[in-house]
Amino acid sequence: MAKDKKEDGLDTETSFADMNVEGFSWYDPSAKKNKPRKEKTRITRKEYRAMVKGAYLAMLPMIIAIVSGFLLVFLIAYLWLKP
Repeated sequence: MAKDKKEDGLDTETSFADMNVEGFSWYDPSAKKNKPRKEKTRITRKEYRAMVKGAYLAMLPMIIAIVSGFLLVFLIAYLWLKP
């Protein structure tokens, strides 16, 4: 009797990077030529502005933390070194 393989949900088929690298034993130079090129997606100005706004909103908590930390250190140094 053969043991059944247990399904764990691990995806072993998906590749996120091209593993066809020159110098590896499995390198196939014709594989890169046969792949179809993906079309570039065009984004509108409204979508671009929304992406930039989202990026700034993601950076905002860290910027606030850095500025407030600088102000706290400056305030402590000012009070400590006050004549």
